[in-house]
Amino acid sequence: MPGTTAFWRDPFLPHVESRRACHSRACYKPDSHPTFSIGAVDAGGSIFTGSKDGKVALGIGSLVLVPAGCVHACNPLPGTPWSYQMLHLDAQWLQAHAPALDGDTAAVLHCSPLYAQFCAMNALLFSTASAAEKDAALLAFLGACTGARADLLPSERKPLPQQLAPVLEALQAQPSASLRQLAEAAGLSPYQLIRAFRATTGMTPHAFQLNAHVNRARSGLQAGTALAQLAHELGFADQSHLQRVFKAHAGITPGRYRGQDS
Repeated sequence: MPGTTAFWRDPFLPHVESRRACHSRACYKPDSHPTFSIGAVDAGGSIFTGSKDGKVALGIGSLVLVPAGCVHACNPLPGTPWSYQMLHLDAQWLQAHAPALDGDTAAVLHCSPLYAQFCAMNALLFSTASAAEKDAALLAFLGACTGARADLLPSERKPLPQQLAPVLEALQAQPSASLRQLAEAAGLSPYQLIRAFRATTGMTPHAFQLNAHVNRARSGLQAGTALAQLAHELGFADQSHLQRVFKAHAGITPGRYRGQDS
């Protein structure tokens, strides 16, 4: 059975986006999002990396809470498809409405009632219900999550070393800065920078740059920017290069993400 993917967005609820994937075999590179993400496994199995417990096996009914900026990956078991749902919430909106959920490390929950509530809430998002009904169901689910999240251990995220602060500033000012430029900003050799950056963020500087480009591409695609223009603005060699990198991180082509491909 071929895999299918569906996205839900609503201009009246700009703080939330949802995705449903069925019989997927897509694999993802480790990445991070500017949003707070909640995933649920509907069929098959998966291995999640990014929590304080290292690699965690996920099965039907497992829920994963991933804070904004947390490097993670979630891929199906070898040779088998899986089905899942994924919710992305604006980080500032979450802070205002469910601040207790916004920890520093990903968490895996195995709670059947909570999974059932997530499925019902997400089905409502994809339905023709009013925006007010959808927002109320979302807030009710987040309230239930808060109670479950309170039982988890506190974060173990490492603080950002002061030496790497200029590197992140350089990446903000010049997203496509070279490794040499970033190493000079930190006063380190390129090899020392790679080791220190990966130990802190979970990514090499290059992987961090690609991930940031993909997140910018998501925003551009939602805004209707042409793919060729995005490739040029983000510093990719061409449109095909952006398509390959986007699919490696998002598990879907830019066109399907925007909803233009069948």
